[in-house]
Amino acid sequence: MSPPPPPLGRSRKKRAAAHAFDAALDDAELVGARAALAQGRWIEARALLAATGDDWDRRGHRFDVLAQEPSTTAWARDWRLVEPESYDAEVLLAFAAVHKAMRGKERSDRARALCREVAGRAPADPTPWLALLLLERSLGREEDVVRLFDEVRHRHPEHHHAHHLMVARLAERRPAAGQDPLHEVYDFASWAAEQAPADSPLAVLPVVAHTERYRVLATAGMEPADPMASTHWTGRRARGVMKAAFDWWLEWETPDEQAHPRCHVDLNFLAHAKSCEGRAAEAAVLFHRIGRHATPAPWSYPDRDPHEAFTTARANALGSA
Repeated sequence: MSPPPPPLGRSRKKRAAAHAFDAALDDAELVGARAALAQGRWIEARALLAATGDDWDRRGHRFDVLAQEPSTTAWARDWRLVEPESYDAEVLLAFAAVHKAMRGKERSDRARALCREVAGRAPADPTPWLALLLLERSLGREEDVVRLFDEVRHRHPEHHHAHHLMVARLAERRPAAGQDPLHEVYDFASWAAEQAPADSPLAVLPVVAHTERYRVLATAGMEPADPMASTHWTGRRARGVMKAAFDWWLEWETPDEQAHPRCHVDLNFLAHAKSCEGRAAEAAVLFHRIGRHATPAPWSYPDRDPHEAFTTARANALGSA
């Protein structure tokens, strides 16, 4: 279970600094490799990425997390100097350039060029295309986002992170349409969930779409800033979406086996939705499964302190508010 919220009276900025969300989630091997890389030991990262093989979702997750560290570029360059033919070193440099560009610390055109260059070295690998999709989701045009999503999906039709990025972008279409049940983000999420195999976590994507649409509407002032006060979660369509996703999780949850690398992302979206729906018992089960692996989204939606929102919702669900 996550640590308790910080004491009352501290500023929001200090509270956020006091609790850092870990993008590595429950990947202990990734945590170790990231710590070693931060100290200049890139051998551990090389071994981890090599062992990941063509588990594309896990590979994308690991590159994304490693690339977020400020020191990654320097140590990945050292790696490339020692092993100039290393494809993984090139991918890591390109992914790190994307994160730097998103922080305004790198030219976006240079990051794009690095990703495209390394993508040509291994045409079957969706990872460089995921890096490009991440960049364009943040800085690019919608047509580029759609095109890059197709590139990723062509290489891995069930790519979890890519589908989440696409849903977040589609949710931003036509905010003035409000609660339109025929909005394209809902159609896309339903289609993706139906196309995926029965055990695919993309079954949760309609919940993600519903939540991302709330973010857009709340930011536009069309829904309350407190999701618990919104009727967005209590309509017939919303209840059906959330029940289907929760039932899927109950059927396919296998805590004793190696989970999907981003399963805690889905668990947080489900727990958030069930909390907003007022289904405390179901939310409590999900909070127990989440443990200490909270994620900033969707607890930060539309502009909330995510740690405070998570711990409050968890306390309410567990009956300890």
